[in-house]
Amino acid sequence: MGLIREPLDVDFYVDSRPLTEEDLQAFSDYIKADKLKRAKKLKPEKTIIKAKASGLHMAVVR
Repeated sequence: MGLIREPLDVDFYVDSRPLTEEDLQAFSDYIKADKLKRAKKLKPEKTIIKAKASGLHMAVVR
């Protein structure tokens, strides 16, 4: 990963105004919704494999 260089003759200004309660609530709601969405996406589905074992040819896998 490399550095991001600022272009020449360009000034960046940051508006550091405080967040309102509405802004904080909207941000919190967005994060909750995103976490739920990601959890559903990443949740592995359980797969059940049924196999027939006959006589002495059974194996136990741990």
